[in-house]
Amino acid sequence: MKSQRLKACVFFLFFANLVSCSLVSPARARAEAQRDAAYEGKRRQAIELFDQGKRLEALPLLEALVQKNPKDGELLVDLAASLIRHAATLGDPEASAKERLRAKNVVEQALDSGNHSPLALNLRQLLEALPANGSIQFSENPSVEQAMLRGEAAFSRRDFAEAIQSYAKALELEPNNYTAALFTGNTYHKQNDYARAAKWYERAIQLDPNVETAYRYYGEMLVKQGDMSKARTMFIHAAVAEPYNRIVWRDLLAWADINRVELDFKYAGLLSDPRAQGKDESLSHGQRPHPKDLSDAWQAYQAVRMEWKDGGKFKQHFPREASYRHSLAEEVEALTAEINALEKLEGDVETAEMVTENPSLLLLLKLHQAGVLGPYVLFRLADEDMGKDYSNFRSANRGKLEQYLDTFVVPHPPGRTTEVLTAPARHGRSR
Repeated sequence: MKSQRLKACVFFLFFANLVSCSLVSPARARAEAQRDAAYEGKRRQAIELFDQGKRLEALPLLEALVQKNPKDGELLVDLAASLIRHAATLGDPEASAKERLRAKNVVEQALDSGNHSPLALNLRQLLEALPANGSIQFSENPSVEQAMLRGEAAFSRRDFAEAIQSYAKALELEPNNYTAALFTGNTYHKQNDYARAAKWYERAIQLDPNVETAYRYYGEMLVKQGDMSKARTMFIHAAVAEPYNRIVWRDLLAWADINRVELDFKYAGLLSDPRAQGKDESLSHGQRPHPKDLSDAWQAYQAVRMEWKDGGKFKQHFPREASYRHSLAEEVEALTAEINALEKLEGDVETAEMVTENPSLLLLLKLHQAGVLGPYVLFRLADEDMGKDYSNFRSANRGKLEQYLDTFVVPHPPGRTTEVLTAPARHGRSR
């Protein structure tokens, strides 16, 4: 895909030169063509260095190229990522912070130029999470902090042996430091030492199974190795750990794209009152409404919602909360009432086909039978209010959350191995 973009860019420049030949002398046209060829050569070199992980080496080239063409969205993103890497090598915390803030501005320029790639979006999300002053902190223990900073500086210089030593020192002083374990795994990953990387990613996961990053890095490594099935499992784990983190879904979508499958987040249930729809249609034909419809299911759902909101049921379940909010418990109870009504309607000869021929209703019944109605609500329907219930639900029902994604959302990959494993290279790694 990248080579196609590059060819298109070269073609555009060549075409532009042809158009302008009538306006300039032949000597000037030849000079411009040579300059464009030189620019494209440096551009290819910068991108190759970046994709090889040599971001410090790419940085001066990217700086010069972006100065010549400040609208090149792809190079702007590469420049931002390289600035982040460069920030880690600076001994002065204030200078490092300024470099990160500059990277943040460069990402915004890339987005304004039209680059909305996963890498651009992920960088913006990560950089927006920085404190206003651009500083970062790995530990409250000064000795651990210094060890981590040394490790990051060494990693950025591609001195992986020193990076691992520094992370080991941090873990010696603070054995539960998730980031040190994660970065150790990532450092082995960069050296293609997949066995050791896997062990360290697994250690990070054990330290905190509710952080998505180690699962995702592990999944990316497995994609590189060609193990799409196990990568799928890791991305599902990442989604369960942090379902409302968009970076997780960008990487899972990248995995799906590589495997030519699509995530399935179909809606389940009734979207509106069937009786109201039937009434509007019948009146347009001057007829009476059909005597049988699915409005009983809709009314059962709405009755529960009203009881929670206006009947005091929310206060009974959440006595410590000051005001009503739409909760997971309310939505599951309302959908269960709808399901009970649908099951009765399915047994009625006059309404059975209305249920059995409606894919959305059949899906709702399948979710209920599989015992994953709660996970469906949290992944597919959750608003900000219901999202507040996720952590407690995950603590008691992690297996159900994974079951829902595994059975209903994320298809299994076909028998693919390594033919497109380089495709996600620019999808969103920030290290």
